[in-house]
Parts: sequence; structure tokens; C-alpha cells
Amino acid sequence: MTEEHKSLNFLEQIVEEDLKGSYSKEDLRFRFPPEPNGYLHIGHCKAICISFGLGEKYGAPVNLRFDDTNPAKEEQEYVDAIKEDVSWLGYQWDKVCFSSDYFQQLYDWTIQLIKDGKAYVDSQSSEAMAEQKGTPTQPGVPGPYRDRTVEENLDLFARMKAGEFKEGEHILRAKIDMAHVNMLMRDPIIYRVLHKDHHRTGSDWCIYPMYDWTHGESDYIEQISHSLCSLEFKPHRELYDWFLDQVYTGEDLRPKQREFARLNLNFTIMSKRKLLKLVEEGVVSGWDDPRMPTISGLRRRGYTPASIRNFIDAVGVAKRENVIDVALLEFHIRQDLNRTAPRVMAVLDPVKLVITNYPEGKEEWLDAENNPEDESAGERKVPFSKELYIEREDFKENAGSKYFRLTTGKEVRLKNAYIIKGEEVIKDADGNITEIHCTYDPESRSGSGTEASKRNVKGTLHWVSIQHAIKAEVRLFDRLFSDENPDGHEDKDFMEFINPNSLTTITGYLEPSLKDVEVGDLFQFQRKGYFNVDKDSTPSHLVFNRTVGLRDSWAKIKPKQASQKNQNAPKPQQQQASALSTINKLGKKLANLPEEKRLTTVADIQKLAAQLTEEEVKGFFNTAAKKVGTRLAGMESLYAFAKAQNKTIKDIEGAEAFVEKAREDKNELLQEAASRF
Repeated sequence: MTEEHKSLNFLEQIVEEDLKGSYSKEDLRFRFPPEPNGYLHIGHCKAICISFGLGEKYGAPVNLRFDDTNPAKEEQEYVDAIKEDVSWLGYQWDKVCFSSDYFQQLYDWTIQLIKDGKAYVDSQSSEAMAEQKGTPTQPGVPGPYRDRTVEENLDLFARMKAGEFKEGEHILRAKIDMAHVNMLMRDPIIYRVLHKDHHRTGSDWCIYPMYDWTHGESDYIEQISHSLCSLEFKPHRELYDWFLDQVYTGEDLRPKQREFARLNLNFTIMSKRKLLKLVEEGVVSGWDDPRMPTISGLRRRGYTPASIRNFIDAVGVAKRENVIDVALLEFHIRQDLNRTAPRVMAVLDPVKLVITNYPEGKEEWLDAENNPEDESAGERKVPFSKELYIEREDFKENAGSKYFRLTTGKEVRLKNAYIIKGEEVIKDADGNITEIHCTYDPESRSGSGTEASKRNVKGTLHWVSIQHAIKAEVRLFDRLFSDENPDGHEDKDFMEFINPNSLTTITGYLEPSLKDVEVGDLFQFQRKGYFNVDKDSTPSHLVFNRTVGLRDSWAKIKPKQASQKNQNAPKPQQQQASALSTINKLGKKLANLPEEKRLTTVADIQKLAAQLTEEEVKGFFNTAAKKVGTRLAGMESLYAFAKAQNKTIKDIEGAEAFVEKAREDKNELLQEAASRF
């Protein structure tokens, strides 16, 4: 077997075997068949990428077919949105088809089924039908209308079509086997009465075919070679084939259904019905809210087609259901934007910095690299002046020797600019710092080549010139759900796990190069994360969405899952254990790391801590005093866990004592961590 064949997934292997048999490449045709009853989400991306990916691999056409057989839930809005999503992902269909295009052919085939004694009109209530259908361990029994004559069935079905009956009064069923081991084969429904106008056929029909009848027959009409479905349709394959048996002539291609595991993400809901509930109840602003797992939501948040396609490729094609960590999706958007997003400076929690020895009224335009990962990205000019904004967290009035950001008496570098030294602070009546005064070394400008510019300082801060700064609304998004499996609790509604802190809106101050941005533009706000311009943005009121933070915890936590496509994701219990052990490992050296490395590690610990149980967090409370790093990791874990659960330290047994002990500790890092509570 060649290396190429070794790397084939099981669906590609099926196609390859068929090509060795009776199929030719000209026979291959695939389809993506969404129902237009909602917006597509990240789970649909797997089906899209599989079918269109096979089309690209084999040079075969792919149909975009809308399964529009339920007018009660389907709308043209969803059709348009689905087309936009598929096209945005970078795929081009051969034909746009609709199941409604085949209503007449399906009806004609159904008439023949009735004439052949293979379909009948049933007039039982739904409760009576469910009872006579039996159970998985008990065979069903024939209903009282199963032996109606062909003439009576034809008459009733024609009257159903003519609109003479109420919804639920009659249905048409296939006549197969009420004792069949597969309950789907126990006389399944083919047609039901629905007095609803269809978004394409209007009021032409008041009977509509069921999915199982429509699916395979539509594939046959379109001559689809491989009908690829998610695993929940595997029990339907037998019925798919039975229906095909009724219409297949033996002279043309017969479709075959094959199944793959669908995509499941933790901290995510994949039900369109439940996503619609979030929209209707105002939990989110719409289907394209950046917190939604919809393709339109991901697009608005700043995800790129390449990042989603790479994510789907990394997940792979499997035969068994698994749960993928959402961190893998975040890894791929970081990886893509790291290569492509321009770097800019933005301050999101500003404090004023005054360079006292910088000439009054002086202004400089300094060179700044746009993207160190892309030499062709070039440079831009950023303005520098006497008064700047820096991040409030980047200054500490009284700091220890291991604090590498700005403090009084120590030097840091302002990125692309000068080395400065903290001198004093100005405070308001409440003791809050309103200004930081510093001095600068005029010989230390970055890139000037002077000895002073080459001087080594450990901290580098981003900044924005106050007189040139642009104000912008910045939306910071977190996970919409606080629970890893919000839909997995039998005794709780998924709505109970809505994260109340999933959206925070702040005012940021940006460098002036962002003045003329357009909707959808993507940037890295240096040291803060990746952001894009939201559709609500206007020239006079810029709005940015945080796509994802800078720190990549995925590579450290799940390296095997990121590199091995078909490995199942750990189960929730395993993920929690992995999170705890990883936090313990990261904590051992946390107190001794350089500033930048420590901040990165703290961010990783906080993300992991959201996966911990309360008992696991409480396990840190008895850590020995000499294990400063582990205690610090425990403090960060407590902070992140309490925030995720919307709790205070009073709500967690032993937490107050743990924090108070840290406040009194001689280690400044512990004191700082405890001061946030």
C-alpha cells in the first residue's frame, strides 16, 4: 500500500474501492443537503468540508440541495444565509437544487407505491400508531387501516392532496414489515398533511413528503454517487435502500449512503432549535451574534475560512462520536491570524503616562513593523508625544525585583520607541492613580543604532499617544456557556448554563492607523489578542470584536489531539483531570518565571481552571507555605473558577482563609494575586 493510500480516511477509501469496481470518476457526484430552517453552525462545517472536499479531491461536482419539505419552519432567509456561508468557506457548488423541485415526481412515485400495494393511508391518532408500532424488543402489530384497498387508498390520498382533511387526520405510510427488528422499517410515514404555504411552491401543495422518502429519491434524481450523512442516519440506511428499490431501474447510477461521526464541541450547543431559542429569547443579538457557534457568528467574530477548514481537517473523519475541545478551534484561528493579521497598538484599560522631560509640543512619527511573520507586510508610522496611554495593569507603584513592567525607579521600553523610567504618580482623592510621571532617554529610540538603544531592559509595553488616539467600542467575548456540556444534563435546561459574563463592552484607545478600517478587517492588538471590525462599526464610532486572546493553551494541554486527526477527545472527567495535573505542572516554576513568560502561564492556568470542579480548586487550599508556585497557581485557579461560576470566595469553603494567608505572605506575587479578591 502506498503512502497516499495509508493517509486516506475511510470515506476516501470507500470512493477508491468503488473506483476500482463499477464506478468511473465521471460517475462521482456529491451533495450537501441542509434544511433551510436555521443558520448553519460549526457542526455543519464538517459535512460541508467532507462533501466539497471530496469534490475537490476527485474533480467531481457537488450539489447544494435544500431539504425544504417542512414549510412550517423553512424560510428564504435561511436559504440565502446558507449559500453565503458555503461560498464564504471557499466552496463552489455545481447546482443549487431543492427537494421541492421534485414534489411532483415524488408524488407520482407514491401513486405507484399505492397501486403496487406498498403504501396505505392510516387514519389512527399518533398515540395509537406509536402503541401499535411496538418497541425495540417487541414487534409491532398491523393497524386497523393497513389492509385498505388500493382504490380506497388512492381516493384518500388524492383527497389529502386536495386539502379536504385537517392536519393529523390522515397520513400515508409505506407498507413494509411491522415486526421488523429495525423500528424505522415498521411502516414509516411517507406523507403528512400540512396546511402551510411553502417558501417556493406557495399554496400548490398541502401534503409534504417526509425526509426519509425524500432523501434517497432526491439523491437518485440528481444521480448522487455517495450520499454522506452523520452517524444518526445509520439506522435509516436500510430504509434509504428500500425506498430506492422501489424506483431504481437498473439502468443508471444507484446512490449509496455512508455515515461519519458528526462534530461535537464542548461548551457549545449544536441544536438549531435551541440556537433559535437563544435568538428568540434575546440571549444573543441574532444568529450572527459573535458568541454563537453559527458560521455567520464565527465570521462576524473574526474567524477566517482557512482557520475553520484547517480545524475540520485536524478533527478528521471518524466512525465514532467524540467531543472536540473548543481550544483546538481557537488554536487554528490564532495560527492563521498570527501569519496574516497586522500588528497594531491599542490600550483597553488606560492610565495616563506623562514623559516629563519630553519637549512640550514635540511630535514624532516612529517606524513600526506590521507583521514580523510576513516580511512583505512592511512598516507603518505611529505618532509619539509627551502624553501617552498605557495599560493600567502595566504599572505597579510598589513592585518586587521580579516585576518587569513599569514601576517607580525602574526602566522599561515603550515598543518601537524609547526606554523610560518611572518617577512618581499622581492620585485622586480616593487614592487611585490618575497619572504616571516618567523620564525618557532620548538616545534610546528603537532602531536608532545607538548604544543606549541597545541597552537591555526586561519589560516592553505597548502604548498610544493621547492626542492622536482614536476611541473605539471594544467587545470582549467569552464562552456563551459556563458548562462543558450544557446540553448533557437530564435534570437541567441548557439555558441554566448561560455565562452572564459572555460579553463585556469597554472603550479602547487605538493608534491612528486604524482610522479608516473597514468592516471585517482583522488585527492583532499587541499583547491583548486578535480583533476585527464589527458590522456595527461606522466611521464616527468604530466597533471591534475580540476574536480570540493571544495565548495558546491548546499546544501545551492537548498536543496529541492537535497532531493526530482521528484521536477521540478526552471525556469530560479526563479533561478535568488533565486540567488539574497541567495546572500543577505549570505552577511548580510559576513564581520564578520571567515576567512575560509568567503572564503567559497565568493566562493558561486561568483558562484551564474553568474546567475544574470546586473540590479540585479546594485542593490547593492546603498547599505547603514553601510551595509558592503551586499556591500562586491555586490563587489563579480560584480566581478564574469563581469568575466562571459567578461566585465569591465566601461561597467556597476555605477560600477566604486561603486568600487571607496569601495577603499576609511576604511573596509579592501572592500578595498581588490575592489583592484581586
